[in-house]
Amino acid sequence: MPNPKLGSVTNDVAKAVENAKKGQVEIKIDKFGLVHAPIAKASFAADKIKSNFDAIYGAIKNAKPSGVKGTYIKKIFLGSTMGPSIEISISSIN
Repeated sequence: MPNPKLGSVTNDVAKAVENAKKGQVEIKIDKFGLVHAPIAKASFAADKIKSNFDAIYGAIKNAKPSGVKGTYIKKIFLGSTMGPSIEISISSIN
């Protein structure tokens, strides 16, 4: 849904359309701390999916507040919209 905080409701329609065409993505976090973000479509090549995942993972990792101690990202699961998910080993990413 359109939301002024995310920039989808704005007086500058041209910029909003330009950002959408460039692939602007909304990363949503629910009340349990789960991050929901689209990474790719089924038609994407494996290297594009990997680069999109790396970009989102890096953004989340860099957004860690300085006051947070311990493990910031505990588990990672990837799944399709209506399909089962698979767990990704964090040690294989770092």
